[in-house]
Amino acid sequence: MSFFRRGGPLWPPIGFIGFVYFYGVHRVMNILKDKNIVLGVSGGIAAYKSAELLRLFQKSGASVRVAMTRNACEFVGPLTFEALSGHEVCVSMFEKSGGDGEIKHISWAADLDAVVIAPATANVIGKIAGGVADDFLTTFVMAATCPVLVCPAMNSDMYLSPAVSRNIETLKGDGFVVMEPGEGEMACQTSGPGRLPEPPEIAKALAACLSPKDFAGKRVLVTAGPTREYIDPVRFISNPSSGKMGYAVAAAAAMRGAETALVSGPSALADPFDVRVKRVETAEEMAEAALRLMESADIIIKTAAVSDYKPARPAAAKIKKTSDTLELSLEKGVDILKEMGRRKEGRFLAGFAAETEDLQKNALGKMEQKNLDMIVGNLIGDASSGFSADTNRAVLFFKDGTVRDMPLMSKEALAHAILDGVARRIFS
Repeated sequence: MSFFRRGGPLWPPIGFIGFVYFYGVHRVMNILKDKNIVLGVSGGIAAYKSAELLRLFQKSGASVRVAMTRNACEFVGPLTFEALSGHEVCVSMFEKSGGDGEIKHISWAADLDAVVIAPATANVIGKIAGGVADDFLTTFVMAATCPVLVCPAMNSDMYLSPAVSRNIETLKGDGFVVMEPGEGEMACQTSGPGRLPEPPEIAKALAACLSPKDFAGKRVLVTAGPTREYIDPVRFISNPSSGKMGYAVAAAAAMRGAETALVSGPSALADPFDVRVKRVETAEEMAEAALRLMESADIIIKTAAVSDYKPARPAAAKIKKTSDTLELSLEKGVDILKEMGRRKEGRFLAGFAAETEDLQKNALGKMEQKNLDMIVGNLIGDASSGFSADTNRAVLFFKDGTVRDMPLMSKEALAHAILDGVARRIFS
């Protein structure tokens, strides 16, 4: 992702020490805190979600002003946004405010950290792409030199039309960040792509836009989730992995500027923002995808809980319940991490070790056997840490002998702590 417009960067580069301040082990600073944001609302039925988005920004510590198109006022009244934001809402280019003579579309663009247009209709997208500035919102956007996040929301056929597709590509080429819309049933009773992304996803995407980019220029590969090894067409061997840890690592890497690919086993989680996702099911499928993508990666972080064994002779048809017992013959499956260790050739390779006992002994043994540069070990069994929890407690072991015992924290915070450890070794 690039945030360069009009020939220059929108903010100065930040060093690794500065980044650690943002994402230290004991404190993950909210990227949106103290940021000045303008929320642009255009005339779509999804405008009602903009009020929730405004509240999310405020809860993150941001100061938010709202600019609306006249069509947006047909869906949600300006008074709603004024009451929520504590600031006047600007709709017209010619509104007067206290007689101070300010030129609003210029003054609002000064000292601004970000603009979010949600929802962004086909009309607004087309006008901005074509350089048309005929109301306050479009004129203000032309004057803004900060990151602009555009969140399309419209009927599926409109979104997929050649004109809208062409305009979105123009915006991307001009340095705007454009979110992919969600899919589902629309207010117009059609179904498909075009739904406004949920407010929490938009907030995450904005945080990614504003995050320091210490991993810019690096390619990161992450594996996540469980695998399934089929006994017959309707039964399989698997484990409780949700994919949450791996998805958090992939999202954090993308947020920090890396070109990120995620190979995921079966998971109900949505694709992380700005991450290329390949979904697989079996260990063999994961091995094929991960080993292929590894060749172009600089850093590989394997969090996936891959099945160690698979049925030796999977049944072609459903096994019927004909007796009180059933014996399965299992054989060892592909060891993806070991093969990666054999092929790594200068790449940084990290793995995970979920253990029930002797964490340090087992984790260090796995790191040596698989030729890893780092391993993240955690004891499973505690409800607050492990497969399905939103939090995790881990110990980071490094090839140079460093050991870092991490307290209980969110998986998002642990993902950044892991990347901090990687950065210290590849950027120093």
